[in-house]
Amino acid sequence: MRALDIISEEIRADFENKTALRDDALRDARQCIKHASLAIRAIHRNDEAEALQELALGKELAKQLRESLKEAHPELYFAGYTQDAIKEYCEAELTVAMILDKPLPTPADLNAESPAYLNGLAETLGELRRRCLDLLRPGYNTEVERLLDLMDEVYTHLVTMDFPDAITEGLRRRTDLARGIIERTRGDITVAFRENELSNKLDRLSEQLNKQQP
Repeated sequence: MRALDIISEEIRADFENKTALRDDALRDARQCIKHASLAIRAIHRNDEAEALQELALGKELAKQLRESLKEAHPELYFAGYTQDAIKEYCEAELTVAMILDKPLPTPADLNAESPAYLNGLAETLGELRRRCLDLLRPGYNTEVERLLDLMDEVYTHLVTMDFPDAITEGLRRRTDLARGIIERTRGDITVAFRENELSNKLDRLSEQLNKQQP
């Protein structure tokens, strides 16, 4: 049947085009995740310049994914691998902004859909905990109080997003995990603070005793 031959060729051409687009999207998604990971690693090493450079590369890839797929091929744009990459990129942007105490970028700034943005925001709590632990390693540091306040604020907003997982793409599970992350961090900060206070008291006592000696 000639008609079926023509139909089959048209479908085959459509599939070949979508497969090529999918392959490009997978490549860009992997690169976006890579740059997000490198940005987070750089900011934990206090290398702001490298972190911002990696974020700029990630931003371009996220923009490219949105512009090339969202309107023409939404089934590829809203696929798990694409949104996961954008979520990772959002996490990196938000983590760097919070650590550097800069204004948070919006979903529009990051070319991100709301679920990807919020899930990325939820995952920043693990990175902020890591930052707190790094700061506490030498001893108590007041910067951890600012970060803990940020963690509390993020959680306060996340917990209000009480919508089905089909809408938020698993945000509730990440929010449930976030509470434990915050409480463990609060406990670590409390212990470090008390140890610091005890050390200061012992130092003052030692100074007083030294002054009393003839």
